[in-house]
Amino acid sequence: MTEPKTRLREARATAGFASPTDAANAFPRDINKNTLISHENGNRPISRKAAEKYGELFGTKAGWILFGENGADDGSTPPRMPPELTLLRTGLVAGRLAGTVEAGTFREVDEFDQSEPVEILLPRDEKFPNARQLVFDVGGDSLNDLRPRPILSGDRLVCLAYEDVAHEVELRDGMVVVVQRTRDGGHFREWSVKQIEIYNDRAEFHPRSSNPKHKPIVVHHDSEADDGISVEVIALVRRVMNEMPGF
Repeated sequence: MTEPKTRLREARATAGFASPTDAANAFPRDINKNTLISHENGNRPISRKAAEKYGELFGTKAGWILFGENGADDGSTPPRMPPELTLLRTGLVAGRLAGTVEAGTFREVDEFDQSEPVEILLPRDEKFPNARQLVFDVGGDSLNDLRPRPILSGDRLVCLAYEDVAHEVELRDGMVVVVQRTRDGGHFREWSVKQIEIYNDRAEFHPRSSNPKHKPIVVHHDSEADDGISVEVIALVRRVMNEMPGF
């Protein structure tokens, strides 16, 4: 039978932390590096409270760390929490890669697409922790002149699903949003990223582009364009990510 110090080391390593320093750097408010080292070396007994904290952070159970409960017969394998709980403990959540935002490009909607959604690990949004995060890749130049920071082709947008926050976030001037336009009864869809201007009788979704071909989308109170194209905000842009080319 292994000892608590050995099970603690295994729990930390199984959670993906190669050393006590790595774990302390990941959870600076919860783990004191020297205390963890003392616990792992057996120089300091592991209290129930400490085991519960380690179990929460490393995705296992306090009872297993202390007594080897609910593991393998020999007590050598830490029981794992569900992956989604482990992600929450580490401050990461899964964001869904929704697709590409590109002004002027209508794509046919495949209602029978059975492919698995691509998920990306992202930092939890501290202001809206319960909202889904959607990720869009940017194509085109419709916001290449946005101030203070342009959004360029190849950038990746981390967004909040608008329907999840609509009850607490009012659309206002200057917000950058993902707009969905559908036509032909919803069989074709365009996603584009725009900046909002709000007026008494309408909302305007503006490109900020050096390319004059891009025009604003104007939505009056009836929220239905004259040409039968339906327009709605589906996401609020929270962060912009990109990678340096050449690697």
